[in-house]
Amino acid sequence: MTAPAMTDALRRGALFLLLGEALLALMGALVKDLSGVLSTEQIVFFRNIAGLIVLAPLLLRTGLNELKTQLWHWHLLRGLVGVSAMYCYFWALAHLPLTEAFLVKLSAPLFMPLLALWWLKEPAGRHSWLALLIGFAGVSVILQPGAEHPAMLSNGDSYSTALLVGLLGAFLAALAKVTIRRMSATESSQRIVFYFGLIAALVSAPGAIVNWQPVPDQTWLWLLALGIVATSGQLALTRAYRIAPTGKVGVYVYSAVIYGALMGWWFWDEIPPWTTWAGALLIVLAGLLNLYAPKSRSETSIRSSSGLPPEPAPDKI
Repeated sequence: MTAPAMTDALRRGALFLLLGEALLALMGALVKDLSGVLSTEQIVFFRNIAGLIVLAPLLLRTGLNELKTQLWHWHLLRGLVGVSAMYCYFWALAHLPLTEAFLVKLSAPLFMPLLALWWLKEPAGRHSWLALLIGFAGVSVILQPGAEHPAMLSNGDSYSTALLVGLLGAFLAALAKVTIRRMSATESSQRIVFYFGLIAALVSAPGAIVNWQPVPDQTWLWLLALGIVATSGQLALTRAYRIAPTGKVGVYVYSAVIYGALMGWWFWDEIPPWTTWAGALLIVLAGLLNLYAPKSRSETSIRSSSGLPPEPAPDKI
């Protein structure tokens, strides 16, 4: 690829990534707003149903043969872990200021070196361990409520408990990503996404029924908007990572923090305290270190010898 073509690809990739993060941030704001009238279980269920509806035209075009798989146990594990992560994230969105909820979600990559070492036997380099320490230092700063964040939120929930639930969701999201890496050598992205949506919808249906709340007429339009915005955001991110290398444009995922702060301030009058910004700085530094640090020779060789595919683009709920 020529230099001008590469420059154009990077510019378009960055724009698609910024658009995707903006749409997913809007999805987060919609989830937070819908949490005022619907249960978390309902929102998770409707989110997954919307994903299946969007996938239907693609399946009609490619045919049902695309869904044949021998890895049912891995798809089941990925679905259960992924929907659990979604529950935690959506619950955190309902109980936390938008910026903090986005930040704990962005901490998911910090768990990757530990999970990859334990499960895939991938050794982590010095930079990965350093990023891990810096990132969790940032999480620790955010977990300590300052004067602006009382111990109890207005809805009676503990601020620290809400953050820990979000952090658990980040851990489960990282585990889901490791599961995807385990399957991606033989399974297509479309197949993985379909079975996740199917399993997540089935798993979330009983909870939605038990915790069902009447859906106001106008809320159906917002649920439709939730599905469209979430799917469009995922498509934009997929497009971004196809156009440009992750290492070149990945930094723009942290624009979610800015979007969260702006929407939290605009719609809910949320002004993050200095501890949140200090923790955000550490988490972003850790993410950049993890993103741009050179891979160790042992990491490269073990991926090659084990037949594992290259590092995939970051997952989005």
